[in-house]
Amino acid sequence: MSNVIVDQEMVRLTAADGFALDAWLATPAGRPRGGIVIAQEMYGVTDYLKRATAFYASQGYLTITPALYDRHDRGTVLAYNEADRDRVHALYQSMDWDKSLLDLDAGRRFVAQAAPDPAMKTAIIGFCWGGSLAWMAACRQEYQAAVAYYGSAMPDYADETPHCPVIAHVGDLDTSFPPVRVAAFKAAQPGVTVYTYPDTPHGFDNETRPARYRPEAHGLARARTLAFLGQHIG
Repeated sequence: MSNVIVDQEMVRLTAADGFALDAWLATPAGRPRGGIVIAQEMYGVTDYLKRATAFYASQGYLTITPALYDRHDRGTVLAYNEADRDRVHALYQSMDWDKSLLDLDAGRRFVAQAAPDPAMKTAIIGFCWGGSLAWMAACRQEYQAAVAYYGSAMPDYADETPHCPVIAHVGDLDTSFPPVRVAAFKAAQPGVTVYTYPDTPHGFDNETRPARYRPEAHGLARARTLAFLGQHIG
């Protein structure tokens, strides 16, 4: 299924603690088949994530990507280069993940309020840091499905219980989420399907990073994600 996107825009969200943050919203043509909240990677709401937001909207989903770094410095987006690498890691490590979950939930509530059908279901999809947040959101918040791309901290929260179906994608060359950690997570969570992609590093979905991007893994993971979404949220 592919729809023409009729709108892409920055919108303002309000989290449960009153904090206001921005989010990138993509609206499909016609009646949305479901909602998606995208949890950002460590570099912010980059052009890559805006394209990912647009892709899922093109498949008929009302899709939103909250700007989680707004709590630190509004509008922060970092570059994929050596100059920003240390800043990225320092910023990521300084974030309050509980507040990031509040900000993602603000995105979920925004999508629910914008939905023409109050029964519309919503999924969360996360990349890198967002992959770990997607797993935590599946365990702590109200989603009907969750997809985690290379969420390296997932094993640290493997004792939590998801309240919705979850799948995960990880490359077998991912040094941030190495095979031994993948195995530990799978042992703790046998109900979660973890897809492993051969000869594939961390960040393989990101077509703007040629050294990491793997077109075959990218396409297969997106096909599996769309099938999963179709099964669980419409």
